[in-house]
Amino acid sequence: MQPVISISGLNKVYKSGYQALKEVNLEIEKGEIFALLGPNGAGKTTLISIICGIVQFNNGKVLAGGHDIIRDYRKSRSMIGLVPQELTTDAFETVWDTVSLSRGLFGRAPNPQYIKQILRTLSLWDKRKSILRTLSGGMKRRVMIAKALSHEPEILFLDEPTAGVDVELRRDMWEMIRGLREQGVTIILTTHYIEEAEEMADRIGIINRGEIILVEEKQALMEKLGKRELRIVLAEPLDLLPDRLSGYGLELVDDGRELHYSFDAHDGDSDIPGLLKTLQEQEIDFVDIHSRQSSLEEIFVGLVSTRS
Repeated sequence: MQPVISISGLNKVYKSGYQALKEVNLEIEKGEIFALLGPNGAGKTTLISIICGIVQFNNGKVLAGGHDIIRDYRKSRSMIGLVPQELTTDAFETVWDTVSLSRGLFGRAPNPQYIKQILRTLSLWDKRKSILRTLSGGMKRRVMIAKALSHEPEILFLDEPTAGVDVELRRDMWEMIRGLREQGVTIILTTHYIEEAEEMADRIGIINRGEIILVEEKQALMEKLGKRELRIVLAEPLDLLPDRLSGYGLELVDDGRELHYSFDAHDGDSDIPGLLKTLQEQEIDFVDIHSRQSSLEEIFVGLVSTRS
């Protein structure tokens, strides 16, 4: 199957000499939710802006839906919807007029029923006659999403879509994104809310200093790089670890009330039975024991820090 987005050898150097993107190669499959993660200044917004035809690049090739974004600009751009990070709307238009006009800008015939459906989905129907400048920040964000969907794009870019919005809107957006994916729309999401990527994404791409350092299926990434941690809650706090426990790489936390033991769940060398036996031999009693897997945030921070 041909990828819906194909990027090869992409470079971007600004006039100042700053290289924002370095030999980026990336393919995104049709109908997936792809999360692009990276620290501030990593190149996320630059990459999205290039694909959407907003920013020019120095060399490389970008295809959207099989169309070259330079030679076939109109065809490629008509396939794409963009929800930018910044709120940019005509402050004196109504919600209805703003969304309807955006559809017309892409050459789509008027379709009031479709516009009505979008506004209802985004809880904007009651605000359809409101002037944009009277809306809250969260409502304006909903309008930006409605504008991006107005021409029925096959590819939707969401650049930090829930930055500064309330929990209710974030939850509504997650439901909307899942619904769009079920309709075959490809979603590319940039976010600094790691839990969004962990909740929503099929695949994760990590960009740092303009380079794609990893692309992986979310679950495979967590299994491959994630560590598990055994937490042992002690019956009595310890001031120091006995010498017999020094070989396990234990961490004494919470004022000596807990022992933390990190291990690879897929590594047969983890010696949990030996650890528990040693605790018993040292007459160290515990009242609870449980394990957890590293979060995507911990994996992300670890990957970026090793490349810094």
